Amino acid sequence: MSAFPNCPKCNSEYTYEDGSLFICPECAHEWTAVADQESNEDQKIVKDANGNVLNDGDSVSIVKDLKVKGSSSTLKIGTKVKSIRLVDGDHNIDCKIDGFGAMKLKSEFVKKI
Repeated sequence: MSAFPNCPKCNSEYTYEDGSLFICPECAHEWTAVADQESNEDQKIVKDANGNVLNDGDSVSIVKDLKVKGSSSTLKIGTKVKSIRLVDGDHNIDCKIDGFGAMKLKSEFVKKI
């Protein structure tokens, strides 16, 4: 048997390679092997300060006093944050902090509870 992947459209095992493309003779679907690798890279892994993997809905605590831009107050060490949401960007955690409001945090300043 060949080491080529099955067709993603019809799941046929009779695929063949033509240059950089894989082709299915049954449904005429064409795809590249690079597209399969890109779909695995789309899912970013976000880790906390200790190296634990974070997921949506996790609870975390802050590991260092953080000054808040545009405000004279700070977020103290040990502040608990419930049900975080992971987002793309420099500040990759979106959350609500009790008594403070909506915030964006960097994952390097939190630890998973």
